[in-house]
Amino acid sequence: DVSPVVAGLIGATVLVVSVSVTVFVWTCCHQQAEKKHKTPPYKFIHMLKGISIYPETLSNKKKINRIRRDKSGTAKEGGRGNLLLDAAESGLAGSDRAADAPGAAPRVDQLPIKVDYGEELSPDQSLTPGGSKTSSPSSPGDDVMLGDLTFSVDYNFPKKALVVTIQEAHGLPVMDEHTQSSDPYIKMTILPDKRHRVKTRVLRKTLEPVFDETFTFYGIPYSQLQDLVLHFLVLSFDRFSRDDVIGEVMVPLAGVDPSTGKVQLTREILKRNIQKCISRGELQVSLSYQPVAQRMTVVVLKARHLPKMDITGLSADPYVKVNVYYGRKRIAKKKTHVKKCTLNPVFNESFIYDIPVDLLPDISIEFLVIDFDRTTKNEVVGRLILGAHSGSAAGAEHWREVCDSPRKAVAKWHSLSEY
Repeated sequence: DVSPVVAGLIGATVLVVSVSVTVFVWTCCHQQAEKKHKTPPYKFIHMLKGISIYPETLSNKKKINRIRRDKSGTAKEGGRGNLLLDAAESGLAGSDRAADAPGAAPRVDQLPIKVDYGEELSPDQSLTPGGSKTSSPSSPGDDVMLGDLTFSVDYNFPKKALVVTIQEAHGLPVMDEHTQSSDPYIKMTILPDKRHRVKTRVLRKTLEPVFDETFTFYGIPYSQLQDLVLHFLVLSFDRFSRDDVIGEVMVPLAGVDPSTGKVQLTREILKRNIQKCISRGELQVSLSYQPVAQRMTVVVLKARHLPKMDITGLSADPYVKVNVYYGRKRIAKKKTHVKKCTLNPVFNESFIYDIPVDLLPDISIEFLVIDFDRTTKNEVVGRLILGAHSGSAAGAEHWREVCDSPRKAVAKWHSLSEY
């Protein structure tokens, strides 16, 4: 026998719990439905030969292309998200095997450098700048045809989305003398805000690449199309140095009207106009080497005249990432604190690396000035390389002065180059 008071309390408790669970389940289902039908702004859908890769599957981490075999022995790809794999990554394994050949340089994992080891240099982090490469007779010039690029532009009015399909290119120049071919891919940016940056996969050993990749950009009103410009940068992947720039295509959307349907265009690839690139600013750094302690001290002092990177165009939140390379292997990485809302930051932060004196000729120090963004991906403002792979005369002179003047701190300003 239960008293009426206890029975009432039990009934009320059961009723409250039931109502709470019902409300919670309904709220979760409602939020899931809203999230499913809501189109995230400034996102894109990447279609590769008809296969859609939705924004929810994208991440900043690189996908690993896993291959599995079924019972019949047929190779299958591990998942559609793996289609985002940069085909250039496949070249890293070959460079590791080359290091084991007779007469090769000593392995980095056997070097007496007392720092934290980082990952290998990726194709997008290629150390050697374009200015340090010797131009070959087949390099594109004023009198060389660079080929044509075919693409299409469409607009989805219900979803307020711009659809760009990069179809194919014809007549590309030879960028690799050994194979007498190229490994082309395309980077596309929507100007002037540069918020939408995408790229195609790398196609190996071809001068007539067929990409057939579609990029859908959401959150772009049709009324703003007349103010936008599509910028296509055609490159050739290089496993051992910075990728070669074949040329570029600029397409103002003011002359394109996709309101009646898909518009297919073919444009000539032109030589890249370096003069129109905006200034990346300057960075002041100080280097000092102690031969007795075999220690390199790197001080990031300050930067000035950095470009405006925020969407408001008012300021930037810069910090500096310092990478140390032995040959083409990154052996250490450090970074400064973020300086908020300034185009002329003062860092005054030092980093110390233990480097044997006999390894100095093969050491390079890379400085990446990066704009921190809490909501989107951080963007590289510019970079500077000092040491074995310095691409400028000022950088080579600074490094030589540091090596020739031990125990002396040498501080200099350097112009930042495009990453």
